[in-house]
Amino acid sequence: MNASRPIVIGLTGNIGVGKSAVLEILHELGARPVDADKVAHEAIAPGGCAYDDVVAAFGKGILAPDGSIDRSKLADIVFTDPNQLRRLERIVHPAVEQRVSEIVEEAAEPVVAIEAIKLLESRLRHLCDTIWVVTASRETQLNRLVRQKGMDKDEALRRMAAQSPQSHKVREADVVINNDGDLDQLRAQVEAAWNELMASREAS
Repeated sequence: MNASRPIVIGLTGNIGVGKSAVLEILHELGARPVDADKVAHEAIAPGGCAYDDVVAAFGKGILAPDGSIDRSKLADIVFTDPNQLRRLERIVHPAVEQRVSEIVEEAAEPVVAIEAIKLLESRLRHLCDTIWVVTASRETQLNRLVRQKGMDKDEALRRMAAQSPQSHKVREADVVINNDGDLDQLRAQVEAAWNELMASREAS
């Protein structure tokens, strides 16, 4: 780790495990939070750098009346066909990677935490000094997607099935955070990992 640049935490995990809750705790501890999904949404918004290419690839049928991309229509296409999902990722990922790299370079905070569901499969991984993987049981994932995100059960199961197994991510992790418990239990794990990270920076 180079003391002249922020420590970069790569935060990942499958859908419904609670990555955003971990990102919020890291923000409270002093990290610059970066939600790669939000960066992607900006890239495909009208005027965004990937908007025209996404519309050209998937057709005007994905557009809402105001000309914006209806993400639910796009999701219906890409989460039922792995080839279409890869097609979308080939368009959007380079734009996200470029913007996130800029954020890391601009950051004044001692730590930047990048939340990205496809972190390990993208070039964002190479920006990271440490990989943190959030896990949860299948039952917890499904409950969160249905109760908190408002998905119906079939849609939630389809989204879960479209992702690589959690075990694949855990094998690549420097830190594993289990989020089957309550917020206090989650916070305790995040703070412990944060304190260890700060101690290692001071010692380097």
